[in-house]
Amino acid sequence: MTSLLKKLKKYHESSLRFGWGNPHTLLKTFFVPALTHLLAEKMKHMWVAVLLLMQSLIALAGTTSTTEVSPHLSTTLSYLTPPSNTAGARRTAPKLFANVSGSVDDEGTCQCSVYLPDATFPVQKAEELEIMATTLTQKFETELSQVREYSKLIELYQQQILNLTIRVQHMEGSSVSYTELDFQLLRVEISNLDRLVTQLKSNLVGSNVIVEQIYLEIRNLTILVNELESMDKNNILAIRRQIVSLQNQLKECEESANKTTVPPYFPPGSCLHRGLLNVSQPYIVKQNWRGSSYKYGSWGRDYSPSNPEKEVYWVAPLNTDGRLLEYYRIYNTFDDLQLFKPMYETRITYGEGSGAVLYNDFLYYHSYNSRYMVKHDIRKNTMVLRKELPDAAIGNRFSYAGTPWKDIDFAVDESGLWVIYSTEDNMGNIVISKLNETTLDVLNTWQTRQYKPSVSSAFMLCGVLYATRPINTREEEIFYMYDTSTGQQGSVSIFMDKKLDAIRSIDYNPTDQKLYVFNDGYLLRYDLIFQP
Repeated sequence: MTSLLKKLKKYHESSLRFGWGNPHTLLKTFFVPALTHLLAEKMKHMWVAVLLLMQSLIALAGTTSTTEVSPHLSTTLSYLTPPSNTAGARRTAPKLFANVSGSVDDEGTCQCSVYLPDATFPVQKAEELEIMATTLTQKFETELSQVREYSKLIELYQQQILNLTIRVQHMEGSSVSYTELDFQLLRVEISNLDRLVTQLKSNLVGSNVIVEQIYLEIRNLTILVNELESMDKNNILAIRRQIVSLQNQLKECEESANKTTVPPYFPPGSCLHRGLLNVSQPYIVKQNWRGSSYKYGSWGRDYSPSNPEKEVYWVAPLNTDGRLLEYYRIYNTFDDLQLFKPMYETRITYGEGSGAVLYNDFLYYHSYNSRYMVKHDIRKNTMVLRKELPDAAIGNRFSYAGTPWKDIDFAVDESGLWVIYSTEDNMGNIVISKLNETTLDVLNTWQTRQYKPSVSSAFMLCGVLYATRPINTREEEIFYMYDTSTGQQGSVSIFMDKKLDAIRSIDYNPTDQKLYVFNDGYLLRYDLIFQP
């Protein structure tokens, strides 16, 4: 563009030298067509900007032809005709061109000199217009590309709308009327499923993960059916498919329940099984003999290896402070326990916590505010032995979760007497020690990696520690095990139903292979199922 302007200026000077006429006429007759042609070749997409440029050039050229000559030009070009100063005469623009004298060179060519002022042709303004034209071109290209993108999106949306229209027409022409489906019938089917699952749960021994999952899905279906009445009715087909699937699962569960075989029998005191598999639903014996205010304590059946058929039961609720063990009762039979007919009631001074246990006619408990273990003869009601448990953490330092002051917890299994506790050296994790029931000497010790305050209770079974934790106010889980014969720990998942919020103690009896649980003042009993 700059070279074009230089050419225009050169042509303009030549016209003045050879008298080709005034610049306004010359621009219109020669330079405008030439400029238009060159600009069209260089800027094919900027025809609008080029027209604006040419109009501006013509207007500027016209303005220049009528402008007064500067004093410099009047001095330099003395031959120019000055404006008329006659009073009343019309003011006329000075003539920019006039005849001048020249000379002829040796070759016969006429030569003359003319001075052209710089302001005659507006080069600077033309360059500004060129910049503006370039900017407009860029903006135009940007907007044009966006329009192309919008056009593609519109075509895509049109195709989607067409597809949806075809699908809607197909559904409207179908013979199935989803809106006429009977929601009440769905509710009846779901109610039947609910009843079957409830009946199946009551017939099964222990908890069953599959049945619990089906029960939860049925509850979710009930909620979905209620929501579907105010939503798109087409989703009912999916609900019906789910119902059919659940019915098939229930049928399979019923068949498997009917085919359930009796769990294998293991003689009392034997460990021929491969560990704990499941627990039954709780059997509620009764509330402890001191009343509902006494939520902490322990109870169970005495284990006598020499006389396993002997029935002796003990119940030892703590005082209402949940710490002091002062009274306990002994019952000769299970019927006497249910009928509140104790063989005798005894006071001791004093035990601490819910960790007491009865083993071969001796009550073992933690002495109040000390590390001492006590062996108490229930037949003579006398303390036989008192011995310190080395390094045991006391003072409610690492008690079970939800059960304070249970720093030292005694347990009994097929192999004899155990104690479960924590030490500072083991950072509050559970420590298991095998005791000599006669001397209370520690025979062997195992340190686990399970933090004791994260456990709600624990018991021993065939040399394996099992620990529990609360799931909610009505369910507990046996989740951890430690095998003292191998030194290996592991995870299990066996759920136990409970009647009140917290389990205060669990004691296992090898004679009847049952768990005895003190549940917020209530005495519960569970049957155990072992892995064959």
